[in-house]
Amino acid sequence: MDSTPRRKSGLNLPSGMNETSLRLETFSSSSSFRAVTCVSSPRAISSLSSPSKTSSCSDRFIPCRSSSRLQTFGLIEKGSPVKEGGNEAYARLLKSELFGSDFGSFSSPAGGQGGLGSPSKNMLRFKTDHSGANSPYSPSILGHDSGISSESSTTPKPPRKVPKTPHKVLDAPSLQDDFYLNLVDWSSQNVLAVGLGTCVYLWTASNSKVTRLCDLGPNDSVCSVQWTREGSYISIGTHLGQVQVWDGTQCKRVRTMGGHQTRTSVLAWNSRTLASGSRDRNILQHDLRVSSDHVSKLIGHKSEVCGLKWSHDDRELASGGNDNQLLVWNQHSQLPVLTLTEHTAAVKAIAWSPHQSGLLASGGGTADRCIRFWNTTNGHQLNHVDTGSQVCNLAWSKNVNELVSTHGYSQNQIMVWKYPSLSKVATLVGHSMRVLYLAMSPDGQTIVTGAGDETLRFWNVFPSMKTQTPVKDTGLWSLGRTQIR
Repeated sequence: MDSTPRRKSGLNLPSGMNETSLRLETFSSSSSFRAVTCVSSPRAISSLSSPSKTSSCSDRFIPCRSSSRLQTFGLIEKGSPVKEGGNEAYARLLKSELFGSDFGSFSSPAGGQGGLGSPSKNMLRFKTDHSGANSPYSPSILGHDSGISSESSTTPKPPRKVPKTPHKVLDAPSLQDDFYLNLVDWSSQNVLAVGLGTCVYLWTASNSKVTRLCDLGPNDSVCSVQWTREGSYISIGTHLGQVQVWDGTQCKRVRTMGGHQTRTSVLAWNSRTLASGSRDRNILQHDLRVSSDHVSKLIGHKSEVCGLKWSHDDRELASGGNDNQLLVWNQHSQLPVLTLTEHTAAVKAIAWSPHQSGLLASGGGTADRCIRFWNTTNGHQLNHVDTGSQVCNLAWSKNVNELVSTHGYSQNQIMVWKYPSLSKVATLVGHSMRVLYLAMSPDGQTIVTGAGDETLRFWNVFPSMKTQTPVKDTGLWSLGRTQIR
């Protein structure tokens, strides 16, 4: 018998089992801890326990951590100052490229000390660049269009110089002083058409040759002229409401179409159809491939239609009238899709942007004097500018994002605007009466203006375009697919 006195145990053991029946065996090899062994017989207990040592019991398991390598967690690599400095410089450079921040922000915040930890203290330091804008050694990693500019280009760019005087002046006797007429147009083949009284004259810009195309006779007069886009045919609107189509090269009349009750004051070609606006408040669409005079009638204006322009993709037609309304039509409906009523005077001046789809500019008469810009996708007015005088015509440059406007009372000026800032590029004067007529040369550099002072003046207004896109002659009688309603 064991003479060691029995200690009171805190374990709740079943009957017939004492605390010496439990033993915790520790293994140093594969297992971290050993499960408790329960022995029910005293003989088994004597065979497992040592006679010279009493085992201590515990009610919880303690894992062996000898196989764990906790010391490796303390070996966290600290960041290198060189690497952190490089990341900071790259972040600043990327921010400047994306958001156009000042190049001076690349300097180290530590008072001029190099933040990259590099032996070279001139790394990413600002230096005057003597290479061209397109040089591969430009400071910008993204090219010459980047927001980062060199020190030499930080000065504001001087405004583009526009000649203040016309380089050519032509006499135009009997050129009518009527705000609602459209008597001047310049073809893509560099031929200028002018309606003078009862006649239409063609002036060839290459050799200054003048040809009389037609004479309507003493009972009629010319109210509008408009070339087709390829420049081979010209349409003429008459005081009696007719629309005539002539071959400009052979000086031969091709077709005469009726439909209007009174004078046809404005014409507009798209690829294959012709729209005409009249004092009878209607807009007719003509197709030379069919025998009828017109294929559809657009009714929406309450007074004379004096402005008419197709969008460059032929999807929308904008019309302005003496009812102070600007209407936008599409090919799928005979009702206007937009009715814009912000103008407070007649809307004759209309121009579509060749640079942005759905961007339309319009100008109002004497009581309005504003040029307004519209998003025809949703009908919202984007911006407007008060010009201070009657807006007679608008033309958008295809070479640069600028437009030119001609004006009447009180200054009779010609103004060039930069879009979208609407800053003035130039103001030209020379006409003694309101500048009612405007056309642009096929190269987009020269404009011609006409006024009731019976002169045509040629101005070099816009820069040249690097690449010219030739106009494709689709032909008026082409069987290409088109949608007419």
